[in-house]
Amino acid sequence: MEELLDILKELHPDVDFEHCTTLIDDKILDSIDIVSLVAEINDAFDVAVPAEEIVPENFNSAQALWEMIQRLDEV
Repeated sequence: MEELLDILKELHPDVDFEHCTTLIDDKILDSIDIVSLVAEINDAFDVAVPAEEIVPENFNSAQALWEMIQRLDEV
């Protein structure tokens, strides 16, 4: 999880990713951020994020992202 938080903080150092649960809803993350995140997640965690997983529910919080990574890692 720490590595994911580091990746997120590189994108937006001013955001409290540990507590924010509205990253998409409040437009903190935009489409460019999502593309960057998917690439970083692929590199850092060696998981491929399929298109059907790129939904707001999976990107609204660091915890949701982490749960998605864990789910994809089991496949």
